Amino acid sequence: MSNMFKLMTWFSMLCVTGSTLVLGRNNTAKDIFILAGQSNMAGRGGVNHGKWDGNIPPECKPKRSILRFTANLDWEVAREPLHVDIDIGKVCGVGPGMAFANEIIRSHRSRTGIIGFVPLYDQLVKRANEALKDGGGTIRAILWFQGESDTVNKDDAETYKGKMVMLIEDLCLDLNLPSLPFIQVVLASGEGTITNIEMVRKAQMGIKMKNVKCVDAKGLPLNADNLHLTTMSEVKLGLKLAYAFLLSFSHFH
Repeated sequence: MSNMFKLMTWFSMLCVTGSTLVLGRNNTAKDIFILAGQSNMAGRGGVNHGKWDGNIPPECKPKRSILRFTANLDWEVAREPLHVDIDIGKVCGVGPGMAFANEIIRSHRSRTGIIGFVPLYDQLVKRANEALKDGGGTIRAILWFQGESDTVNKDDAETYKGKMVMLIEDLCLDLNLPSLPFIQVVLASGEGTITNIEMVRKAQMGIKMKNVKCVDAKGLPLNADNLHLTTMSEVKLGLKLAYAFLLSFSHFH
């Protein structure tokens, strides 16, 4: 098995869920943000014992100016749970996306005044390109929250940094956006040992690329499963991601 095949296998497992956030109307210019990763990006806020409590904080309320790209490749008004038709077979709850979008809108930093999400699942590049087909959108950044499953095995934790760098480079190349901002969430939890979790966290924070910024989720309260963020933790994470983007990437101002 070639190194490229190994990388793509790792990539397909990483992109269990994802979205694209867009600022713009259906047929007008959109500012698109790709949200990708695993269950904490998809959102498990408010999910306990296999059920979502339905609680939607004010920071996550829907607006006509916030859209998402559905599994059927259509634009619609975004609302929680964002990944209900994407992360199928799982109970989805609140994630960081809506809080992020509302804060971008509130800051008046959007060039179009409208945000839309494009759930990606494991076909990130394909669905990102589909979202751009109407000619009215620009991808502004990738927001990435993944790594919990890579804490299970020591080998995966040890090789995480190298694979992550390759993934970022390949995504920027495939999207033809060499300087595309990439904001990754540093793990708050994991499925493996504390040693492996810290190894992955160190790898994430050790990626020194001009277009990569980190937001640390450590310390945010977790659900009873000690793996997924609570509803309010997801809200706080969404705000952190928005602040990181607005402070670090002036092209959006």
